[in-house]
Amino acid sequence: MECRRVSAAEVKQAMAADIERLAEQVAQAMNAARDGHIIADTEEAVRQANAVFRECLYEKAIRLLQNQQEAFSPSARRAAKQRAAADLPPDRQRSSERA
Repeated sequence: MECRRVSAAEVKQAMAADIERLAEQVAQAMNAARDGHIIADTEEAVRQANAVFRECLYEKAIRLLQNQQEAFSPSARRAAKQRAAADLPPDRQRSSERA
């Protein structure tokens, strides 16, 4: 089976809005800093924004990889071909008759 990978371009596309949000938060923190107190006034806000971004990046990258693998897994194709449980009669048993 061919191994499915996630490209950097896919990650960038998925994260575009989050990258924009991070840049805005960093810029806002920098612009709010007092003269002579840039590090003291911005370090925690930038660290927190980066932590949220990092978690989001990791979650989206995992989701992208998972979606890639599920889309091409033999079990996913097989499951799609199988009749759904909702199609079964109330006794949850398939009929012995062939339709």
